[in-house]
Amino acid sequence: MQNTIDWDDSLIKKYNVSGPRYTSYPTALSFNDGFSKQDMLSALAQTNNKKLSLYIHIPFCHQLCYYCGCNKIVTRHQHKADLYLDYLEQEITAQAKLYQHYEVEQLHLGGGTPTFLDQAQMTRLINMLNQHFQFKADAQKGIEIDPRSLAENMLSVLFQLGFNRVSFGIQDFNDDVQKAVNREQCAENVANLVIEARQLGFKSVNADMIYGLPLQTPESFAATIDQLISLSPDRVSVFNYAHLPDRFAAQRKIKDQDLPCATDKLAMFKNTLAQMTAAGYVLIGMDHFAKKDDSLAIAQQQGLLHRNFQGYTTHGDCDLLGLGVSSISQVGNSIFQNPKELKGYYQAVETSGIAVCKGLTLNDDDCLRADVIRQLICHFTLDIPTIERQYGINFKVYFASALVQLQTLAADNMLSVEPKTITVTAKGRLFIRIICMAFDAYLQRQAKLTRFSQVI
Repeated sequence: MQNTIDWDDSLIKKYNVSGPRYTSYPTALSFNDGFSKQDMLSALAQTNNKKLSLYIHIPFCHQLCYYCGCNKIVTRHQHKADLYLDYLEQEITAQAKLYQHYEVEQLHLGGGTPTFLDQAQMTRLINMLNQHFQFKADAQKGIEIDPRSLAENMLSVLFQLGFNRVSFGIQDFNDDVQKAVNREQCAENVANLVIEARQLGFKSVNADMIYGLPLQTPESFAATIDQLISLSPDRVSVFNYAHLPDRFAAQRKIKDQDLPCATDKLAMFKNTLAQMTAAGYVLIGMDHFAKKDDSLAIAQQQGLLHRNFQGYTTHGDCDLLGLGVSSISQVGNSIFQNPKELKGYYQAVETSGIAVCKGLTLNDDDCLRADVIRQLICHFTLDIPTIERQYGINFKVYFASALVQLQTLAADNMLSVEPKTITVTAKGRLFIRIICMAFDAYLQRQAKLTRFSQVI
């Protein structure tokens, strides 16, 4: 598949609306309170899977980044992580008993800032996981890193502990932008860490960037992307900053007048697209780029790419178990989440070891729509006869209303709808979230409850 983009300014003006990112369907907004341990056990009983992906949420950060919308706790008190690990150990012990027949193929530490943990704390966490879970010999083990909070020699420690993938949160190299979001870091230090990671033998070195931050201009962000390309990361996520100060208190520290205008923001992404493509990267989807020989790009070419709460992944055949505060799991046809607040998480773990508090079990319609959305958002094409055979439906009849919604997009040459396929065009790939929204049965109710980020 030639994964090219045809940038059309008129379509962007017409369709750059807000919408879900579809890391799951139904999205987290559809989770129901009161999803219980018994519901989780039922989900486990109904799946024959033996492959597991583990996600561990470390919520702590040493310093507040003003743009951040993640679930985090800003503190300078290192001992708070010791207490957190005490509860995490209880949850790991309780959950691991239920997953004894699984083999872990993937581990990811997110946050917050996972490297808030010092060497002793990180070693303790990994030892706990190794003690209670069975890891595949070649398991993929990744961790998100804030370059500012990485202690000396910590990269080496992470490698010795078995991590083989690192993702550096860079966001922007411009000094003025960094000051405006309270995330000052040295570009030379970041470059040295990337070099060190490669020398140590990490299989993949990735970077996270953000466009639309205060004081960014198309010119300054183009310079940042040039600097990034010179580091030659294997994968790059270039996120669209969603300014939602009514939802995220930290964002109230950002002055509205410092934010780039909509035109400049679009120019940043257009430039990034051109720069990354010229440098040999493939746009996997939405805001994710990868080198052509990266496993994500290969999985997409082979039709094996998947999407879950960690974004695009090559481990779509794994059940996902999230551990720690706010973590989300997806096991069989059920999705469930731990409490978002630390106090609630601690109380739940103390009560039963299992912290699950909300979630849902997908019905047949949910599973069907999830499959359709996943195929489109990962591969930009849908084989209609395959869906009809798998779910025993007449696609044209079942999705009559969705197909009506797609007619306008098709008229603008964003996709083609044929009897056997739906194919997203080079013009439509930027709007894949909008195309997926046509198949979302929950969207109208959710739109009244929250504000989504813009699709571009």
